[in-house]
Amino acid sequence: MATRLKTPGLVGELAAEFAGTMILILFGVGVVAQVAAAGIGDHDSIAWAWGLGVTLGVYVAARVSGAHLNPAVTIALAVFKGFSWRKVAPYSLAQTLGAFVAALIVRWNYTEVLNAADPGLTIKTQGVFSTLPGNGTLPVSEWGAFRDQIIGTAILLFVILALTDMANTAPAANLGPVVIGLLVVAIGMAWGTNAGYAINPARDFGPRLASFLTGYGGAFRDQTGYLYFWIPIVAPVIGGIVGAGLYQTLIGRFLPSAEEPEVGRVPTPRDEAEVEATRG
Repeated sequence: MATRLKTPGLVGELAAEFAGTMILILFGVGVVAQVAAAGIGDHDSIAWAWGLGVTLGVYVAARVSGAHLNPAVTIALAVFKGFSWRKVAPYSLAQTLGAFVAALIVRWNYTEVLNAADPGLTIKTQGVFSTLPGNGTLPVSEWGAFRDQIIGTAILLFVILALTDMANTAPAANLGPVVIGLLVVAIGMAWGTNAGYAINPARDFGPRLASFLTGYGGAFRDQTGYLYFWIPIVAPVIGGIVGAGLYQTLIGRFLPSAEEPEVGRVPTPRDEAEVEATRG
């Protein structure tokens, strides 16, 4: 039996970010492959599977790394919550690598179905792996997709900070990951039209790169030929900072002080018990 380290260190944190993001993408990209290539399921099943993927990924990684699973989350926590800047690039790389490996697994597993649905591996099934303006079919411009990603990620970070702030009414009994998953379901159902709700640079770029390396020659461009790949990277980072800043401005600075768990980590029952003890 492997010996458990008392403190994971950066290597352990990166392993957790890799694993948690991989779980997230296995469910998220997997469900889109099933719906788009096999016709099994619909938009609702996509939204629910992405949300459940987030929940399960957070449960996998939260105790070790904080389960950011998203460079936009990592950067926003560094800007506003004291997360170490020296960990931002390693965390982002681990998240992107986890998404990349998961997408390769999905691509391999669904090879026959994808090839049958789209023999040329074109824009028709590119959306299985990465996002497109208007999901590749609707009349949404690149600017519309950029705007959408800022708003969607701002919502994500605003609510995540509310849910993980122990000075606020954070979910009890270790239900934080479940509620964060429901948040992603809600974003998918309400904000999935203009740009496929990437709201996560690693979630988009890792699978995009995996699809490019496995036959999707146009993976970095959208349906108009525009070099689109940078939009789901840059816009979510901006949106994450905006959302976290708004939370701090509108809510965080007005809350009573309380002992918080390690910055960037989803609260656990032990954290809640420690906060209660400080209140007497």
